[in-house]
Amino acid sequence: MTMLAELPLPWPFEREYMQLALAAGLVVGACAPLIGVFLVQRRMALLGDGIGHLAFAGVAAGLLLEIWPVWSALLVAAGGALAIEWLRLRGTATGDLALALFFYGGIALGIVLVNRADAGSVSVLPYLFGSILTVEPGDVWVVAAIGVVIVVSIALTGRVLLASVLDPESARVAGLPVDVTGAMLAVLTAVTVVAAMRVVGVLLVAALMVLPVASSRLLARSFRATLVIAVAVGVVAVVVGLVAAREWALAPGGSIVLATVACFALSAVLTRSTTRRR
Repeated sequence: MTMLAELPLPWPFEREYMQLALAAGLVVGACAPLIGVFLVQRRMALLGDGIGHLAFAGVAAGLLLEIWPVWSALLVAAGGALAIEWLRLRGTATGDLALALFFYGGIALGIVLVNRADAGSVSVLPYLFGSILTVEPGDVWVVAAIGVVIVVSIALTGRVLLASVLDPESARVAGLPVDVTGAMLAVLTAVTVVAAMRVVGVLLVAALMVLPVASSRLLARSFRATLVIAVAVGVVAVVVGLVAAREWALAPGGSIVLATVACFALSAVLTRSTTRRR
């Protein structure tokens, strides 16, 4: 990935650290809304938030055990995502209650583990709030590999997944593996959260999954269009956020999410003006 430094990119991406940030950000900016579209259709838009707090506990566990926090975060987040899905399917707790259970449990466990870890809270901050400007080539390759897994999974199972989230009962009658696709979506959400930790942080990752979808739903007239526009908004938000962060010395994670908020506001204005003309 050091070959990025040789690319003749214009300001503000002329330096290698910005090119690495751009590469990681573009992958996450495309993949997060790709998963978010299905979460919104399933009315579980906050699943990314709940899993993000579990990922925080995983990061803290990794610091305590002195292992790479990404692997421990992925393990805890994926396990928690499957547990949320299991509780929802069994009827032990509704989707909202299951999310709340792991939302608060994850953040509480993370606080306890961080307090026990010798690394201290400073080591957790890049995962909480994002640290995209400090990503290394190895981080970019990991994010890229995760992105490939997400895109390939959606490409292979997208139609079945859509049918399962839109009308689970009809999908079951049709013989579709609704429970399996639900578990797969939960795991893909966990994988996306872990990939986005260094970009926007676990506290803001759900925003990057949901807000581009909210913008696209205002503009699109079909599911395919919703998918394409959501991904486009996510990618544009990453670029705009990085440019703003470089120009005005802002926190890049927050800048990226604020860019998605601006895109939503612009979409709302465009939709209203189009409606008035009709």
